[in-house]
Amino acid sequence: MAKFGLILFLLLSPLLAYSQDVEVEAYFMQDSAKLGERVGYVLKATYPESRQLIFVDSTYDFSPFVLLEKKTFISSTTEGVTKDSVVYYLSNFELEPSAHLSLPVYELSRYDSITYFPLEAELKLKLALDSIPEEPAFLENNEYQVLEKKWNWALFGFMAGVLILTSSLLYFLFANRIRELWKHMQEKRRWSRFEKAWAKNSHTLQTENSIEAADELLGLWKGYMESITEKPFKEWTSSEIGDNLEDMRVFSSLRAVELIIYANKKEEIGEACNYLLEIAKRNYEEKLKPVKHDRATV
Repeated sequence: MAKFGLILFLLLSPLLAYSQDVEVEAYFMQDSAKLGERVGYVLKATYPESRQLIFVDSTYDFSPFVLLEKKTFISSTTEGVTKDSVVYYLSNFELEPSAHLSLPVYELSRYDSITYFPLEAELKLKLALDSIPEEPAFLENNEYQVLEKKWNWALFGFMAGVLILTSSLLYFLFANRIRELWKHMQEKRRWSRFEKAWAKNSHTLQTENSIEAADELLGLWKGYMESITEKPFKEWTSSEIGDNLEDMRVFSSLRAVELIIYANKKEEIGEACNYLLEIAKRNYEEKLKPVKHDRATV
């Protein structure tokens, strides 16, 4: 029996001497961690340069831990001795007071492989609560808490699509009508501004009977008539305007204002102002007739 033991020792002694050249070490980067907290596990190996060692990857079973990330470092070799290290970032979701881990390091040989295990590293569970009371006391709170509302993007996109489609359809069906109504509104605003300005300027002219007031009133009337009829009223003379409108009373009314400008003639101008305003209003109402007709037929 002693002889058999001696033979076994002689056979295993080279293997033991061979393995003693490889040193592995492992430890957690902190003593304790909360449930699910990210913790670093450092695994180091020191071995002869001629050897080939590898560390485990994500395919290994890290129970009771869950692997989050593996971080490797460049090996360093000094005087034929290589040092290698890896950091595994893990999380523990077990409720045991302590968790232990010992990750292997494999040495690849020609015909087989050798596994080296470091001493187990311990990680203690750090509880958020020191203790739970036997009878929890609940505090009354009748204040409403505002909850964050998440956007229903699918519904929002559907409603936006329906709105765009409906708007496009309405535009193509009623585009001309909308444009006519817009013009109608513009003409009403323009007439309102002109009517207020005319009342102010005609009152000034009848009060002062000055050249400046007469010139401003004449320019106001011609400008409005040109904008509403798209005819060059500003370029026409009073006689040309009377001929174009086929109304000699317009000519006489314009001449009454022009006599103040060119002849500095002081006279009663109220009737001429009222008639010019009537002509402007008649053209304004004539311009609105197509819109009114369309509204009646819709």
